[in-house]
Amino acid sequence: MITAIIGFLISLVLTPYIASLMRKAGVVGRDIHKLDRPEVPEMGGLSLLISLPLSLVAVLNGDLAKALLVFLAFGVIGVLDDITNLKQSHKVMLSLLVSLGVLALPLDTNVNLLLFSIELGVLYYLFSILFVTGAANLVNLLAGFNGLEVGTSVIALFFLGLATSGDAQILAFTGVAVGLGFLWWNKYPAKVFPGDTGTLSLGALIGVVGILGKVELFTAILLLPHFLDFLLKTRIRFKGRPLGKTEVFEDGTLKAPPYLSFLGIIMRMKKVKEYQLVAIVWGIETFLGIIVLLHQLL
Repeated sequence: MITAIIGFLISLVLTPYIASLMRKAGVVGRDIHKLDRPEVPEMGGLSLLISLPLSLVAVLNGDLAKALLVFLAFGVIGVLDDITNLKQSHKVMLSLLVSLGVLALPLDTNVNLLLFSIELGVLYYLFSILFVTGAANLVNLLAGFNGLEVGTSVIALFFLGLATSGDAQILAFTGVAVGLGFLWWNKYPAKVFPGDTGTLSLGALIGVVGILGKVELFTAILLLPHFLDFLLKTRIRFKGRPLGKTEVFEDGTLKAPPYLSFLGIIMRMKKVKEYQLVAIVWGIETFLGIIVLLHQLL
């Protein structure tokens, strides 16, 4: 697919350039899961916001353009969040607002639940808004380690691409390629962070592909780790930082934070370094993707 090749190359070349601009502008953060806590450029997700639309120009149609607008709108929210540190409630409200854009897509109000389907009728419009909002914020929540957010998003989009066709498949596979170009620089040890600019937009892209490709249930399955993390963090009302954070031992292994989270459970079960933790989550996401794919083949 030519759009994927173009997307990968643009992202691969553009990401370090964006990172250098962010560093010069002082938009940097500490990589707190390294012993030396190096400074790493933030807001690298701007590269994703540029690369995906450029790579789709040659095949752009009305539906793809509308899907891209939702993707870009979430990127704008991410930029605001990275710059101003939005309150969680404000982030959700803005997400709901820009998710209204999904209503411009051709929506099939029937939802397939494997053994049966449900016709939601008018309720599907509300469902689609909540679905995209949820996907964006779930990906944004399960984050903080080199390559974690982008890597899991790439895996999810890859399997959604295999499960869909038409515009949804083009969007998914091009998103995979753009994500891989970025991941080259974001993998351990990261040379750039996506910021909320990247995580919110990638999450929204996953949600839009799910709606456009009529694979809502498969998308939900692929976001199960993110949803579990969300449920665990509701107990602390998403205010983990005041309670404590993940610590790094002298040997590079991680100590789980003093509250329950999806990643914290893994750290408690197994002594891991950062790249090992991320690899485990990638493995879980791949396993869920294989389940989705097998169902498609059966």
